[in-house]
Amino acid sequence: EVQLVESGGGLVQAGGSLRLSCKVSGFTFDDYQIGWFRQTPGKEREGVSCISSSIGSTHYTDSVKGRFAISSDNAKNTVYLQMDSLKPEDTAVYYCAARRGQYYYSNYVIYEWTYWGQGTQVTVSS
Repeated sequence: EVQLVESGGGLVQAGGSLRLSCKVSGFTFDDYQIGWFRQTPGKEREGVSCISSSIGSTHYTDSVKGRFAISSDNAKNTVYLQMDSLKPEDTAVYYCAARRGQYYYSNYVIYEWTYWGQGTQVTVSS
């Protein structure tokens, strides 16, 4: 059974940090690109960052460049999203997702991502 389980969300003040984790199971970790998405009520889910760990490829959407860092621990089948200098506009439910393949480019088209986690809430207070 494929599972993606996010953790690490919470409430933090603006300027603070959080580290999200996405633990995956049920498929070969190295064969999949892992992405982080976020969604706020009434808005479409947007891609934040993604990683293809086997080829060392990472990508960030413009709004988080320089503040967020994605990494993976292949031995633990876990992807992390370190979020620093958080802003109130980063408030959202954060989801991790997986799609088969290793890519040097980003693709945040929702229907191209096969597996999804249940999400974790991140709230940044001003």
